[in-house]
Amino acid sequence: MVTLLLGLVIFFAVHSVSIINVAWRDRMVAQLGEWSWKGGISLLSIVGFALIVWGYGLARAEPVMLYAPPAWLSHVAMLLLVPVFSLLLAAYLPGRIKTAAKHPMLVATKLWAVAHLLANGMLADVVLFGSFLAWAGLDRISMKHRAQRPIPSAPRAKANDIIAVVGGIALYAAFVSWWHASLIGVALIGR
Repeated sequence: MVTLLLGLVIFFAVHSVSIINVAWRDRMVAQLGEWSWKGGISLLSIVGFALIVWGYGLARAEPVMLYAPPAWLSHVAMLLLVPVFSLLLAAYLPGRIKTAAKHPMLVATKLWAVAHLLANGMLADVVLFGSFLAWAGLDRISMKHRAQRPIPSAPRAKANDIIAVVGGIALYAAFVSWWHASLIGVALIGR
């Protein structure tokens, strides 16, 4: 569990700089240069993510049950996950979805976290998915009080919504059918 927690601390510390102190971030970018700053942040993010993956695997090897969700909640979780990939794509494909969701990546993160908390009751699951849910909520609240930096994205177009929905459903189908089992080790179909 220590490895998982260390990974979460590193990952969220890096991703929370703008939530906590935009002025410090801006000073560091000016001092180090944009590419050096982004390189350092990226490296720390990768280290944090690797520790999360490794720590989650270690924690799953010694499970601690906090609650046993009823089987029907896994169906609710699967439904909540349907729009997640489309929302992730919409973050980079501006259209009506992005306008309506305002921050589609954070909405996707929240749906992903809630769905996994509904379907999994182990301590490692609650720590991992609960952390992502709490972070996404705090980030969304903080965005109301700070200027947004533009994220690189495609030009705004009507076709972007279609691409986001069709691409998102295709990614969802692939993830449910194969990728979740091969990447995470948990088959979602036929379990």
